[in-house]
Amino acid sequence: MGKGAARWWHALWLVWMVVARLTWLGTLPGGDRSWATGVSADGSVVVGGAENAEGWSRAFRWTASGGMEDLNITYAHLLTDGSKLYAANAISPDGRYVVGGGYNAATRRIEAFLLDTQWTGVEERLTWLGTLGGGGSLATGVSADGSVVVGVTENAAGKWPAFGSVVVSEAWNAAWQMPAFGSLEEVIVEAWKAAWKWKWRAFRWTAAGGMQNLGTLPGSDESEARGVSADGSVVVGSARNAAGQWRAFRWTAAGGMQNLGTLGGDHSWAAGISADGSVVVGEAENAAGQDRAFRWTAARGMRSLGTLGGDWSEAYGVSSDGSVVVGWAENAEGQPHAFRWTAARGMDDLNLTYAHLLTDGSVLEVANAISPDGRYIVGQGYNAATGRDEAFLLDTRRPGVEERSGATRVRLRLLPQLVHERVVLELEAAEAAGRVTIVVSDVLGRVVAEPLREAVLPPGVHRVELDVRAWAAGQYTVVLRTEAGSTAVPLAVVR
Repeated sequence: MGKGAARWWHALWLVWMVVARLTWLGTLPGGDRSWATGVSADGSVVVGGAENAEGWSRAFRWTASGGMEDLNITYAHLLTDGSKLYAANAISPDGRYVVGGGYNAATRRIEAFLLDTQWTGVEERLTWLGTLGGGGSLATGVSADGSVVVGVTENAAGKWPAFGSVVVSEAWNAAWQMPAFGSLEEVIVEAWKAAWKWKWRAFRWTAAGGMQNLGTLPGSDESEARGVSADGSVVVGSARNAAGQWRAFRWTAAGGMQNLGTLGGDHSWAAGISADGSVVVGEAENAAGQDRAFRWTAARGMRSLGTLGGDWSEAYGVSSDGSVVVGWAENAEGQPHAFRWTAARGMDDLNLTYAHLLTDGSVLEVANAISPDGRYIVGQGYNAATGRDEAFLLDTRRPGVEERSGATRVRLRLLPQLVHERVVLELEAAEAAGRVTIVVSDVLGRVVAEPLREAVLPPGVHRVELDVRAWAAGQYTVVLRTEAGSTAVPLAVVR
């Protein structure tokens, strides 16, 4: 290796620190509010719903370079028949697939949609998913590769779904004929009101098999699906039991619909699921009649995640490995605050953890989703700078050059960061450090290596070598976790 190569090598000995960043996503032109429901694995794409200048809900996609865009404008060439996309409810980890609900002008129904933004690599494709023979449907989740979509729908027996930001009903046809209505949106509003009289069914959709009815719990006729595992094989949601009480469920083709129980109360529902389907999160009532966010595993069953000092909490999203849960909870003053839960720290109020980002009086009220690696959190809150309720993107560990302030007791370097065959992870501990873990994940949040787990490091420099020859080319994230905090460093594998 020559002198020039040696200088290049040492230039990559960078020290990184956690630099959190909060981005308010704004609204559509003339609108007053927005809410974020999904985020890509790398945090570059956020989706959700926002009001336009007329006050109607429209599906949006946000990027740092393009800001918030109305999907009805971006993909107007796919909506030439008068169809509209009302809300985006989920996005695939790579940012390619978006699902939600909208108006299908061809069938004159509100229907679930799947938007493939890179169908041929250049062209896009919008697929309306239809129903189970009834009047409407809504998509709430999508698998990592976009091949499986889940949600709620009306079946041929007239069981009609009412769920999420867009609600559809059998009342649609009757409302459409009423002469008092002057616009499509007014019809939607009246249909929304009537929809709550009806019932719904959970579905799982694939291009090959179409929309599959996932059934209900024994003795009931209502269910809704709200999340799906990365490979599409496990679906979670809620369904009524024979007594008419809502119960969180976990569905697989082999085992059918499994009742996950409650925390001792009368109801529960599931909203989020880990990548492999082993961890389920949601909300359940306890024996005292209080609603609590929960985390469920087969080994430990349903466990309460507590609150922020108030009486209510709900969990909506979970990281791919199931270790980080997000949602909202009441604080001691009864105010809704976004939370993040981990086994090590319990439930953290994001408004306290990131108070330095909220000095103007802004409030993070609800966390709706989290990226696979647990780094990015999206939801909605109050933006004091604009005086509006807006969607937000919180980057909890944006890599940056570390100031030598001793913020963490262990520093991580990659030698080099552009890797072809092997990479050395160099750890420098100023003093003895316990419970040191290193996890490497891909852009989908899947763990590809865990070279250290709960290790104890004496003071000094320690090196761990990783062989990446079998890894696919692309971006990876190396996360160092210690008792003092966490550090994320980007890693690029080149071929």
